[in-house]
Amino acid sequence: MQSPDALIPWLPWIGALLGIACLWGAMRANRKQRLIDGLPTSKTTGVFIGLVEVKGTAESGEPLTSFLVAARCVHFSWTVEEHWSRLVTETETDSNGKTRTRVRRESGWTTVASDAKRTPFYLRDECGLLLIRPDGATIEPQEIFKKNCGPNDPLYYDKGPAEAVSDSDHSRRFREVAVPLHAPIYVMGRARERADLVAAEIAEDRDAPLFLISTRNEQAISSGHSLIYWVWVVVGLIVCSVGFGFGLGLGGLWPNQGEEWIPFAVGGGVFLPLLIGAWCGMAYNSLVDLHHRVASAWSQVDVQLKRRFELIPRLEAVIKGLQQHEREVQEGLAALRAQREATPPGVAGPDFQAVGGTLTLLAEKYPVLTAHPLFLGLHRQLVDTEQRIALARGYYNEIATHFNTRLEIVPDRFVGALARLRPRALMAANDFERAPVRAALTP
Repeated sequence: MQSPDALIPWLPWIGALLGIACLWGAMRANRKQRLIDGLPTSKTTGVFIGLVEVKGTAESGEPLTSFLVAARCVHFSWTVEEHWSRLVTETETDSNGKTRTRVRRESGWTTVASDAKRTPFYLRDECGLLLIRPDGATIEPQEIFKKNCGPNDPLYYDKGPAEAVSDSDHSRRFREVAVPLHAPIYVMGRARERADLVAAEIAEDRDAPLFLISTRNEQAISSGHSLIYWVWVVVGLIVCSVGFGFGLGLGGLWPNQGEEWIPFAVGGGVFLPLLIGAWCGMAYNSLVDLHHRVASAWSQVDVQLKRRFELIPRLEAVIKGLQQHEREVQEGLAALRAQREATPPGVAGPDFQAVGGTLTLLAEKYPVLTAHPLFLGLHRQLVDTEQRIALARGYYNEIATHFNTRLEIVPDRFVGALARLRPRALMAANDFERAPVRAALTP
């Protein structure tokens, strides 16, 4: 067996490796905190494709009923634990060959029953509703029930199994957590378009950096990640300093008497540059990722404008076959047809316009159109496209504002300058509105 003294020369390397592991944990916590602190809170009517943060209350037309206390909720989890204890006899032999026997008591809790359920639900804010699909999310519920009891309590057997564990003390602990109906919640995750209507939903996405549903508020979640970050930093500094201090001192690599503190300082001096370098790398990657999300948000606007570009000629052909047009209507359709894509923000050029007003004008001037199935179908597709454009424009402005803010605050502005990242102009457009999502919910 290798003697402990043989490990002394390896202590600096062990301390450095442990310090790097602590840095990884610290950067992971700090990256989540930056997401939570920096990402703007979206309203339900402004959520579109991409990573979003929303706040509201949990609502459902068909809520779950929790197991232990029958609370109405959208998620619950419960456990029943049973306490046990036993005597253990141990025999030890000392260096002189003498044996000694001792008896000690050990105890603990064993889970004897548990279950969890969740269901899709809506998040409601002052603007409307947003569908949340919680499968795959990290859920932080609130505790709604906790009780310890014995066999004389009806709860003991009503909600727990009839069988006892080995060496049971006949004491059980019941605990239930849930996301209650109407409870305030915080959700961060990747939004996507719903399959059943023109609206967004938040669901699991393996590429998303975070999918969180929490009953805590944003400040509490951010503070929790900040605490984890500093704990990892302090632990990393300690293990790195101790590793170098004892490795150099006990190994005789630092023989100067009265200066034993210097090897410990060397360990701290090694850790701090690693910390600064790791943070700069994390901040750089965060800004680059945000830059790409802004570009992706702009591409969503472009996609929807091209979709509208393809629909308007079909609408024009239908109307030509039904009614002789006035010149102003023809000119209006021609102008809209030319809006295949928007002028990029910050570039000189006209802003694209919504077609809702033109469609209303056509329906009012030519009532016969409203009875034609082709016109009605195209009209519905164009209205849906208008809502998609409004969603895409709103999300682009949200994420671009967040990106611009990051480039202005210290110390991110220095990292952004090194990466040569520039602020993005916001998008202006007229007469676009997003219709609120409606759903039948119980009061």
